[in-house]
Amino acid sequence: MPAPLSTYRVQMHAGFGFDKAASIAPYLRELGVTHLYSSPYLQAGKGSTHGYDVLNHSKPNDELGGSEAHARLCQKLGEAGLGQILDIVPNHMSIASRENAWWWDVLENGPSSRFANYFDVDWHPMEAKLRDTVLMPILGDHYGRIIEAGQITLRRVGGTFTFHYSDHVMPVAPRSLNDLLNEAAERVGSDDLAFLADSLARLPHSTFTDLESVALRHRDKEVIRNALARLIADHPEVGSSIDAVIGGYNADPSKIDALLERQNYRLAFWKTAVQELDYRRFFDINTLVSMRMEQERVFRDTHVKILEWVREGVLDGLRVDHPDGLRDPAEYFQRLNRSVPNGWLVVEKILEPGEALPEDWPVAGTTGYDFMNRLAGLLVPADAEASINEIYVDFTGQPVDYKGMVRDKKHYVLKELFASDVYRLSSLLMNVCERQKRYRDYTRRELIAVLREVIACFPVYRTYVRAKQGQVSPMDIAYVEEAIEAAKANRPEIDTDLLDFVRDLLLLRVEGGELEAEFAMRFQQNTGPIMAKGVEDTVFYNFNRLVALNEVGGDPGRFGVTLDQFHEECRVMQDRWARSMTSTTTHDTKRSEDVRARISLLAEIPEAWGEALARWSKLTEKFKNGNFPDRNAEYLLYQILIGAWPISVERATEYMLKATREAKAYTSWNENNEEYESALKGFIAAILEDADFLEDFEAFVAPLVGPGRINSLAQAAIKLMAPGVPDIYQGNELWDLSLVDPDNRRPVDYDVRRGLLEELAANPGPEAILSRMDSGLPKLWVTKQALGLRRRKPDAFGPEGTYSPLSASGPKSDHAVAFGRGGEVLCIAPRLPIRLGGDWGGTTVTLPDGSWINELTGEKVAGGDADLGTLLARFPVAILSRAE
Repeated sequence: MPAPLSTYRVQMHAGFGFDKAASIAPYLRELGVTHLYSSPYLQAGKGSTHGYDVLNHSKPNDELGGSEAHARLCQKLGEAGLGQILDIVPNHMSIASRENAWWWDVLENGPSSRFANYFDVDWHPMEAKLRDTVLMPILGDHYGRIIEAGQITLRRVGGTFTFHYSDHVMPVAPRSLNDLLNEAAERVGSDDLAFLADSLARLPHSTFTDLESVALRHRDKEVIRNALARLIADHPEVGSSIDAVIGGYNADPSKIDALLERQNYRLAFWKTAVQELDYRRFFDINTLVSMRMEQERVFRDTHVKILEWVREGVLDGLRVDHPDGLRDPAEYFQRLNRSVPNGWLVVEKILEPGEALPEDWPVAGTTGYDFMNRLAGLLVPADAEASINEIYVDFTGQPVDYKGMVRDKKHYVLKELFASDVYRLSSLLMNVCERQKRYRDYTRRELIAVLREVIACFPVYRTYVRAKQGQVSPMDIAYVEEAIEAAKANRPEIDTDLLDFVRDLLLLRVEGGELEAEFAMRFQQNTGPIMAKGVEDTVFYNFNRLVALNEVGGDPGRFGVTLDQFHEECRVMQDRWARSMTSTTTHDTKRSEDVRARISLLAEIPEAWGEALARWSKLTEKFKNGNFPDRNAEYLLYQILIGAWPISVERATEYMLKATREAKAYTSWNENNEEYESALKGFIAAILEDADFLEDFEAFVAPLVGPGRINSLAQAAIKLMAPGVPDIYQGNELWDLSLVDPDNRRPVDYDVRRGLLEELAANPGPEAILSRMDSGLPKLWVTKQALGLRRRKPDAFGPEGTYSPLSASGPKSDHAVAFGRGGEVLCIAPRLPIRLGGDWGGTTVTLPDGSWINELTGEKVAGGDADLGTLLARFPVAILSRAE
């Protein structure tokens, strides 16, 4: 099972299924890609555009073409000599449809379900009303109002009964049907129906979870259901009697209420989820329930089809989504590695600056966010930070306090989105404290305050303490202690003794039993979602200083990356994670690589940027509705327009609505501020139709397009040549000025790309290629030549290869990103192109001895000191291979 040399990510959905993916296989082979890398394609929710809402792990998605079309895709990939990588979702499943048979069984049977242990449900919360019950926050209003309005109805098909509300369908617990069926039996005089009703009443209770009771309940309820269906089919009058009773229930809200009270779930107003939800979710999405993947049976049943494909050679590797949601990621990866011993495994792990991937994860590396942000930082001059800060503060009135904002916004989401999660964690902590004489008098309010502050101060997504093994790493200790000390500094009124106790619990220093270990493990699963929603989905839309740095896995407070820092981190990557994925655009990025490349230029021209902002704010002030939109959103909008220009009013509006709802400053997804959003939409439409603004704006953007493309070519060349396995996100082999999803899921025109690739097959020469700059041909050329080189010289890019920075000398040496791979390949790219000004001023780069061929121009270059002005005269970047 060969590791990829490169991957090409495609987003599967109903409009781009298995057959369409198969149709691009020859194109990808010609481009030089070695592996198709697909979004999840197991059976997902109807209309899913991403595949992360898996409903059934045992088959490929019917909307993509099902098993037959999947087989055709695999055949086409094989014919093209391409491997396949699949994105998988171990953390959660969708519960938005009855097609999730496991969850349906849980709703029907409660704790006695055969699948109750598959899902991370708290069956024993401190609130009596939720014990042995799943909260279902699906109602559009308070429960009583919905019931009184008759919006919840009971229906029957054969021997199966269901509740219906809007487009939601819920099963009816078998035992709860006895009264209804007995009433129908009396009406029709059927002893058989009365017997079945009494048989349902004698089923083991849903709270009986021993294996014998679970098996007996499951067997008998199915026998009774089938017998009821046969009775109704043979005696239509029985069915009519049952339906008449159902009609009476639907006409009497009190009867529907009484029947609902006997279910294993509690229907509730959707807003109750924030405070009372009793199951763990993916982030704050109520319809994605977390799995207990630490259970071997759950692992086996959720990976059955995936591992079958691996054994058959259909898949060469896996990309694992959101490992931080798992209870014990190391255990999961070790189990997965045993099942896929020769497979390529990469993980969607977001590493904060300075954080390392845990050594006990048997994986090739991450999905590349860490590399992406290092490269993005390389395109920003660190010495411009003070100037950009001043511009941002003057225009928006916002402080430049990234760390302070992170803490504040994490506190916000802890209260507004994750209160139920913190409440469940506090219940566990209360039980722990109750066993400790020194801590049993702390109130829930005090414990919640401590938990919120420690989580808000947590410097990384999570720690990886392993209670069962008693394993605590030095990094775990450092991160926990950093959070505790920060909490003490921020909240001096909190008892330091309690904070120290929490620290010791998290680091397994408190003697005890299962409760103490459970708290340590549970805490770790809570910090990641708060970081994701509080920082990436809130701070990143508020801290708008230079949004080219506001990327998944990034630290916008870190302004710029030096050449030395970049080279050092690439050396570490080559030494330890040479097969890690490297990315510049993904399905999750806030902006495409080409948008970021252009926005980065603003840091090179702070004076011009500040002056433009002043002019534009005066020109557009008349289009505001009072103070709406706010200055921070206006500042963000101008950056987005610059990066994605030309852009339609529709696309700009869709992006800004999402951005301002994510920011949660004036409007949000849960509480739309119609006045604000109307003002925002009107403002965008007005300025993009205003001749005076457009004239000034386009005059500002026009000089940035060329340097932005230089940045993009540099990004592409560096990514394709640097340590790791480069990934190309669908369509980004040409210029792509896409924004956050759904904008980056727009259809890709592969006919255009095939045509351009055919042009390159004629080897038109660098001048002709550059003359087609607007088409994206230069980027396609860099991609094709780099991927071809990786295929020809794989050893130079593998773990046995090397990464060696090349020395540059002269007045513009800081503009040269130059390095060698395995003694066989060299990459030279410019950075900060506006400051460079197109003149290298005699700057040279020292090439290793020997003869080299420029893969992008065909020129031969001798080793030794090479003048960069000459080396890059015919093409903006250089990729050199050692001549045979």
